[in-house]
Amino acid sequence: MTEVRGRMWVRGEPADGFTFSAISDCLTSEDTLVWADIYDPDHDTLTALAEELKLNMWAVEDATAPNERTKATVYRTHTFFTVYAIQMLTAVGDSTSTLVKHRISAFVLPRGLITVRLPPVAGDDPGFGMDEVSQRFDELGGQQYGVGALVHGLLDVVVDGHFDAVQDLDDGIESLEDELFDEDGPKRGLQRRTFRYRKDLVELRRVVLPMREVVSAIKSRRLDAKTSPELNPLYDDLYDHVLRASEWTESLRDMVTTVFETNLSLQDARLNTVMKKLTGWAAIIAVPTAITGFYGQNVEYPGLNTVAGFVVSSALIVLLVAVLYVMFRKRDWL
Repeated sequence: MTEVRGRMWVRGEPADGFTFSAISDCLTSEDTLVWADIYDPDHDTLTALAEELKLNMWAVEDATAPNERTKATVYRTHTFFTVYAIQMLTAVGDSTSTLVKHRISAFVLPRGLITVRLPPVAGDDPGFGMDEVSQRFDELGGQQYGVGALVHGLLDVVVDGHFDAVQDLDDGIESLEDELFDEDGPKRGLQRRTFRYRKDLVELRRVVLPMREVVSAIKSRRLDAKTSPELNPLYDDLYDHVLRASEWTESLRDMVTTVFETNLSLQDARLNTVMKKLTGWAAIIAVPTAITGFYGQNVEYPGLNTVAGFVVSSALIVLLVAVLYVMFRKRDWL
């Protein structure tokens, strides 16, 4: 079911009276700024709004099409972009992904911002709330600077979510590194958790890396850039955050790959240690087996059925076992 919410500012101050049907009338007023958020849009409703506001129909299709990539497209009268907000859930298993993506598409008009959100694919996933975005608008206190302030507030919340996701993944990968060199060895399921982090990083990378082009395109093609130069430092800082998130994500990919390869190397090293120990003890056990097997032959030999023969054979077993044990201990085989 389509849900619509929105806010309106007149001369930089919050104002009441927002209605979805009056969006086009509000956008014609030079001293009015409008934000409309449409959740789970009905195709006919969105198409009618696009025709009323002269939005590009291909962009409207992209706003509702599944599996759309992160991008920004500049048209003559408006700018369209698609980004993904990230939420990290509590892990419920070694192989279950904790990363949830929420797609947000937006149409940037000279005096308005229209955001379009789709419901999550999985029914038990929490939807991305826009309350934090609305709060960020108020904290910015720059609605008098035009629609660029609204766009910055939205992107700032999205990029902050990327940072939080990268931080959570970084902490998880560090815990894997601690397990690798634990004296008792890694816990069960390390390989599964490593694979999960690699998968989450691949998904996160697809979202974070294109944000550089999105922020750059919006920054360079802002419709209010000439009238609101005060926003330029804010967009520069936002672009810097995007670059840091991208570089952090790339470094984490190297880290998780190193953890995966190191774990395999340590498994090989542990296997070699076990094989050395087994080989050493097998050699030690082979001494009494060989001697008692020799004396067990059904033939005549010196010391047969005598105490002296038993003492000699037992002493020989103890001597050879002791020599082998000391030799293997010096070579760190036991």
